Amino acid sequence: MWLELQIFGFRALWSPYFLTYVLILALLYFLITGPYRHKFGGTEKPSGWQQICFYSGLLLLYIVKGAPIDLLSHITLTAHMIQMAIYYLVFPMLIIKGIPAWIWSKVVYAPVVKPVIKLLTKPIISLLLFNTLFSLYHIPAVFDFSKSSLIAHTSTSIIILIAAFIVWFPVLSPLKEFDTMSPILKMGYILANSVLITPACALIIFADHPLFAAYTQDGAWMQALSLCVPGDVLQGFSSPLTGPEMFTSLSTMNDQQLGGIIMKVVQEITYGILLARIFFKWVSKENKKIDPLPAEIH
Repeated sequence: MWLELQIFGFRALWSPYFLTYVLILALLYFLITGPYRHKFGGTEKPSGWQQICFYSGLLLLYIVKGAPIDLLSHITLTAHMIQMAIYYLVFPMLIIKGIPAWIWSKVVYAPVVKPVIKLLTKPIISLLLFNTLFSLYHIPAVFDFSKSSLIAHTSTSIIILIAAFIVWFPVLSPLKEFDTMSPILKMGYILANSVLITPACALIIFADHPLFAAYTQDGAWMQALSLCVPGDVLQGFSSPLTGPEMFTSLSTMNDQQLGGIIMKVVQEITYGILLARIFFKWVSKENKKIDPLPAEIH
Protein backbone atom coordinates (compact mmCIF):
# COMPACT_ATOMS: atom_id res chain seq x y z
CA MET A 1 0.00 0.00 0.00
CA TRP A 2 2.83 2.41 0.84
CA LEU A 3 4.10 2.58 -2.74
CA GLU A 4 0.60 3.29 -4.02
CA LEU A 5 0.18 6.13 -1.53
CA GLN A 6 3.29 7.86 -2.88
CA ILE A 7 1.21 9.12 -5.82
CA PHE A 8 -0.45 11.65 -3.52
CA GLY A 9 2.81 13.45 -2.83
CA PHE A 10 4.65 14.78 0.21
CA ARG A 11 2.06 17.36 1.32
CA ALA A 12 -0.76 14.80 1.50
CA LEU A 13 1.39 12.17 3.20
CA TRP A 14 3.19 14.27 5.81
CA SER A 15 1.10 17.47 6.21
CA PRO A 16 4.02 19.90 6.73
CA TYR A 17 1.68 22.76 7.67
CA PHE A 18 0.06 20.69 10.41
CA LEU A 19 3.51 19.62 11.62
CA THR A 20 4.44 23.31 11.91
CA TYR A 21 1.28 23.91 13.96
CA VAL A 22 2.15 21.04 16.34
CA LEU A 23 5.73 22.27 16.73
CA ILE A 24 4.42 25.76 17.58
CA LEU A 25 2.21 24.22 20.29
CA ALA A 26 5.25 22.39 21.69
CA LEU A 27 7.30 25.61 21.69
CA LEU A 28 4.52 27.58 23.40
CA TYR A 29 4.22 24.89 26.09
CA PHE A 30 7.97 25.00 26.68
CA LEU A 31 8.05 28.80 26.93
CA ILE A 32 4.86 29.30 28.97
CA THR A 33 5.63 26.54 31.48
CA GLY A 34 9.38 27.17 31.50
CA PRO A 35 11.41 30.36 31.23
CA TYR A 36 8.42 32.71 30.87
CA ARG A 37 6.01 31.04 33.31
CA HIS A 38 6.25 33.88 35.86
CA LYS A 39 4.94 36.34 33.26
CA PHE A 40 1.80 34.18 33.00
CA GLY A 41 1.36 33.84 36.75
CA GLY A 42 2.92 30.40 36.88
CA THR A 43 4.72 28.94 39.85
CA GLU A 44 6.33 25.53 39.50
CA LYS A 45 7.59 24.07 36.27
CA PRO A 46 5.78 20.94 35.06
CA SER A 47 7.22 17.68 36.34
CA GLY A 48 9.13 15.36 34.07
CA TRP A 49 6.06 13.10 33.88
CA GLN A 50 3.83 16.02 32.88
CA GLN A 51 6.22 16.99 30.12
CA ILE A 52 6.34 13.41 28.86
CA CYS A 53 2.53 13.31 28.79
CA PHE A 54 2.16 16.60 26.93
CA TYR A 55 4.85 16.03 24.32
CA SER A 56 3.67 12.43 23.82
CA GLY A 57 0.17 13.80 23.27
CA LEU A 58 1.45 16.19 20.61
CA LEU A 59 3.39 13.38 18.94
CA LEU A 60 0.24 11.24 18.80
CA LEU A 61 -1.70 14.24 17.49
CA TYR A 62 0.69 14.59 14.56
CA ILE A 63 0.77 10.84 13.92
CA VAL A 64 -3.02 10.53 13.62
CA LYS A 65 -3.86 13.92 12.08
CA GLY A 66 -0.76 14.80 10.10
CA ALA A 67 1.24 11.69 9.18
CA PRO A 68 0.11 9.16 6.51
CA ILE A 69 -2.56 7.68 8.80
CA ASP A 70 -4.63 10.83 8.18
CA LEU A 71 -4.56 10.15 4.44
CA LEU A 72 -5.32 6.47 5.08
CA SER A 73 -8.31 7.47 7.24
CA HIS A 74 -9.97 8.81 4.07
CA ILE A 75 -9.24 5.56 2.23
CA THR A 76 -10.15 2.87 4.76
CA LEU A 77 -12.50 2.85 7.74
CA THR A 78 -9.94 0.77 9.64
CA ALA A 79 -7.43 3.63 9.57
CA HIS A 80 -10.22 6.08 10.43
CA MET A 81 -11.12 4.09 13.56
CA ILE A 82 -7.48 3.89 14.67
CA GLN A 83 -7.33 7.65 14.23
CA MET A 84 -10.55 8.22 16.18
CA ALA A 85 -9.54 5.91 19.04
CA ILE A 86 -6.26 7.74 19.61
CA TYR A 87 -7.60 11.23 18.89
CA TYR A 88 -10.63 11.06 21.17
CA LEU A 89 -9.55 8.59 23.85
CA VAL A 90 -5.78 8.75 24.35
CA PHE A 91 -4.78 12.25 23.21
CA PRO A 92 -7.10 14.18 25.61
CA MET A 93 -5.91 12.16 28.60
CA LEU A 94 -2.26 12.95 27.90
CA ILE A 95 -2.91 16.65 27.41
CA ILE A 96 -5.01 16.93 30.58
CA LYS A 97 -2.27 15.24 32.60
CA GLY A 98 0.50 17.20 30.88
CA ILE A 99 -0.77 20.74 31.49
CA PRO A 100 0.09 22.12 34.96
CA ALA A 101 -2.76 22.89 37.36
CA TRP A 102 -2.03 26.65 37.37
CA ILE A 103 -2.73 26.83 33.61
CA TRP A 104 -5.93 24.81 33.95
CA SER A 105 -7.08 27.12 36.73
CA LYS A 106 -6.61 30.19 34.53
CA VAL A 107 -8.61 28.55 31.71
CA VAL A 108 -11.33 26.86 33.74
CA TYR A 109 -11.90 29.69 36.24
CA ALA A 110 -12.34 32.37 33.58
CA PRO A 111 -15.64 34.23 34.27
CA VAL A 112 -17.59 32.88 31.29
CA VAL A 113 -15.94 29.48 31.13
CA LYS A 114 -16.30 28.32 34.75
CA PRO A 115 -20.12 27.93 34.95
CA VAL A 116 -20.16 26.14 31.59
CA ILE A 117 -17.39 23.73 32.60
CA LYS A 118 -19.00 23.07 35.99
CA LEU A 119 -22.24 22.14 34.26
CA LEU A 120 -20.76 20.04 31.46
CA THR A 121 -18.37 18.11 33.73
CA LYS A 122 -21.16 16.77 35.92
CA PRO A 123 -20.68 13.00 35.42
CA ILE A 124 -24.07 12.21 33.86
CA ILE A 125 -23.91 15.18 31.51
CA SER A 126 -20.32 14.58 30.42
CA LEU A 127 -20.96 10.88 29.80
CA LEU A 128 -24.05 11.53 27.71
CA LEU A 129 -22.51 14.47 25.86
CA PHE A 130 -19.44 12.63 24.59
CA ASN A 131 -21.05 9.28 23.85
CA THR A 132 -24.10 10.83 22.17
CA LEU A 133 -21.93 12.98 19.92
CA PHE A 134 -19.64 10.04 19.14
CA SER A 135 -22.59 7.79 18.28
CA LEU A 136 -24.35 10.45 16.20
CA TYR A 137 -21.13 11.05 14.28
CA HIS A 138 -21.11 7.43 13.13
CA ILE A 139 -24.68 7.51 11.82
CA PRO A 140 -24.05 7.11 8.06
CA ALA A 141 -25.79 10.35 7.00
CA VAL A 142 -23.90 12.40 9.60
CA PHE A 143 -20.60 10.67 8.88
CA ASP A 144 -20.87 11.26 5.14
CA PHE A 145 -21.85 14.88 5.70
CA SER A 146 -18.78 15.41 7.88
CA LYS A 147 -16.64 14.17 4.99
CA SER A 148 -18.34 16.43 2.45
CA SER A 149 -16.40 19.62 3.13
CA LEU A 150 -13.46 20.95 5.09
CA ILE A 151 -15.71 23.13 7.26
CA ALA A 152 -18.01 20.22 8.15
CA HIS A 153 -15.08 17.89 8.81
CA THR A 154 -13.16 20.35 10.98
CA SER A 155 -16.25 21.46 12.92
CA THR A 156 -17.41 17.96 13.83
CA SER A 157 -13.87 16.91 14.73
CA ILE A 158 -13.35 19.88 17.08
CA ILE A 159 -16.79 19.56 18.72
CA ILE A 160 -16.27 15.87 19.53
CA LEU A 161 -12.70 16.57 20.71
CA ILE A 162 -13.98 19.21 23.16
CA ALA A 163 -16.53 16.67 24.43
CA ALA A 164 -13.68 14.15 24.81
CA PHE A 165 -11.75 16.58 27.03
CA ILE A 166 -14.90 17.22 29.05
CA VAL A 167 -15.64 13.52 29.59
CA TRP A 168 -12.15 12.86 30.98
CA PHE A 169 -11.84 16.01 33.09
CA PRO A 170 -13.84 14.65 36.09
CA VAL A 171 -11.51 11.63 36.22
CA LEU A 172 -8.14 13.23 35.54
CA SER A 173 -8.58 16.86 36.59
CA PRO A 174 -5.64 18.38 38.50
CA LEU A 175 -8.08 20.86 40.08
CA LYS A 176 -9.57 19.67 43.38
CA GLU A 177 -12.91 21.36 42.75
CA PHE A 178 -13.48 19.14 39.73
CA ASP A 179 -11.89 16.00 41.18
CA THR A 180 -14.82 15.11 43.43
CA MET A 181 -15.57 11.48 42.56
CA SER A 182 -14.34 8.68 44.81
CA PRO A 183 -12.20 5.93 43.22
CA ILE A 184 -15.23 3.61 43.17
CA LEU A 185 -17.32 6.19 41.34
CA LYS A 186 -14.48 6.86 38.89
CA MET A 187 -14.27 3.16 38.06
CA GLY A 188 -18.04 3.05 37.58
CA TYR A 189 -17.80 6.15 35.40
CA ILE A 190 -15.22 4.50 33.15
CA LEU A 191 -17.28 1.30 32.90
CA ALA A 192 -20.35 3.36 31.97
CA ASN A 193 -18.28 5.06 29.28
CA SER A 194 -17.32 1.65 27.92
CA VAL A 195 -20.95 0.53 27.78
CA LEU A 196 -22.24 3.73 26.17
CA ILE A 197 -19.69 3.69 23.37
CA THR A 198 -20.50 0.06 22.48
CA PRO A 199 -23.64 0.67 20.31
CA ALA A 200 -21.68 2.77 17.81
CA CYS A 201 -19.03 0.04 17.49
CA ALA A 202 -21.67 -2.70 17.27
CA LEU A 203 -23.53 -0.84 14.52
CA ILE A 204 -20.37 -0.84 12.43
CA ILE A 205 -19.23 -4.38 13.24
CA PHE A 206 -22.54 -6.18 12.72
CA ALA A 207 -24.02 -4.21 9.82
CA ASP A 208 -24.86 -6.50 6.88
CA HIS A 209 -23.95 -3.93 4.23
CA PRO A 210 -21.44 -1.08 3.76
CA LEU A 211 -22.69 1.90 5.74
CA PHE A 212 -20.65 4.88 4.58
CA ALA A 213 -20.78 6.38 1.11
CA ALA A 214 -17.43 8.04 1.80
CA TYR A 215 -15.81 4.60 1.42
CA THR A 216 -18.02 3.17 -1.32
CA GLN A 217 -19.33 5.75 -3.77
CA ASP A 218 -16.81 7.27 -6.13
CA GLY A 219 -18.05 10.85 -5.83
CA ALA A 220 -18.34 10.80 -2.04
CA TRP A 221 -14.99 9.04 -1.70
CA MET A 222 -13.21 11.57 -3.90
CA GLN A 223 -14.82 14.40 -1.94
CA ALA A 224 -13.54 12.88 1.32
CA LEU A 225 -10.09 12.36 -0.18
CA SER A 226 -9.93 16.03 -1.19
CA LEU A 227 -9.95 16.96 2.51
CA CYS A 228 -6.29 15.99 2.82
CA VAL A 229 -5.03 15.76 -0.79
CA PRO A 230 -4.37 19.07 -2.60
CA GLY A 231 -6.79 19.70 -5.47
CA ASP A 232 -4.03 20.11 -8.06
CA VAL A 233 -2.70 16.64 -7.14
CA LEU A 234 -6.12 14.98 -7.57
CA GLN A 235 -6.68 16.71 -10.88
CA GLY A 236 -3.22 15.83 -12.13
CA PHE A 237 -3.64 12.04 -12.31
CA SER A 238 -3.51 10.64 -15.84
CA SER A 239 -6.14 8.03 -15.00
CA PRO A 240 -9.08 8.53 -12.59
CA LEU A 241 -9.10 7.03 -9.11
CA THR A 242 -11.85 4.43 -8.87
CA GLY A 243 -12.08 3.89 -5.12
CA PRO A 244 -10.43 2.61 -1.93
CA GLU A 245 -9.95 -0.84 -3.46
CA MET A 246 -7.04 0.62 -5.42
CA PHE A 247 -5.06 0.90 -2.17
CA THR A 248 -6.19 -2.02 0.00
CA SER A 249 -6.84 -5.73 -0.43
CA LEU A 250 -9.66 -5.63 2.13
CA SER A 251 -13.22 -5.64 0.85
CA THR A 252 -15.42 -2.76 1.93
CA MET A 253 -17.31 -5.01 4.36
CA ASN A 254 -14.17 -6.52 5.89
CA ASP A 255 -12.65 -3.08 6.24
CA GLN A 256 -15.79 -1.84 7.99
CA GLN A 257 -15.91 -4.77 10.40
CA LEU A 258 -12.20 -4.55 11.19
CA GLY A 259 -12.53 -0.83 11.84
CA GLY A 260 -15.33 -1.37 14.35
CA ILE A 261 -13.39 -4.14 16.10
CA ILE A 262 -10.22 -2.04 16.35
CA MET A 263 -12.16 0.88 17.79
CA LYS A 264 -13.66 -1.34 20.49
CA VAL A 265 -10.37 -3.11 21.28
CA VAL A 266 -8.38 0.14 21.59
CA GLN A 267 -11.15 1.59 23.74
CA GLU A 268 -11.15 -1.44 26.06
CA ILE A 269 -7.35 -1.37 26.40
CA THR A 270 -7.33 2.37 27.14
CA TYR A 271 -10.15 2.14 29.67
CA GLY A 272 -8.58 -0.98 31.21
CA ILE A 273 -5.27 0.80 31.80
CA LEU A 274 -7.07 3.77 33.35
CA LEU A 275 -9.18 1.48 35.54
CA ALA A 276 -6.09 -0.38 36.75
CA ARG A 277 -4.31 2.89 37.50
CA ILE A 278 -7.22 4.20 39.60
CA PHE A 279 -7.71 0.86 41.36
CA PHE A 280 -4.08 0.37 42.40
CA LYS A 281 -3.73 4.00 43.45
CA TRP A 282 -6.83 3.59 45.59
CA VAL A 283 -5.61 0.33 47.16
CA SER A 284 -2.23 1.88 47.90
CA LYS A 285 -3.89 4.86 49.57
CA GLU A 286 -6.16 2.60 51.65
CA ASN A 287 -3.22 0.47 52.77
CA LYS A 288 -1.46 3.55 54.12
CA LYS A 289 -4.48 4.25 56.34
CA ILE A 290 -4.24 0.88 58.04
CA ASP A 291 -2.48 1.11 61.36
CA PRO A 292 0.63 -1.05 61.55
CA LEU A 293 0.57 -4.03 63.89
CA PRO A 294 1.91 -3.20 67.33
CA ALA A 295 5.43 -4.29 67.98
CA GLU A 296 5.71 -7.65 69.72
CA ILE A 297 5.98 -7.24 73.48
CA HIS A 298 8.86 -9.22 74.99
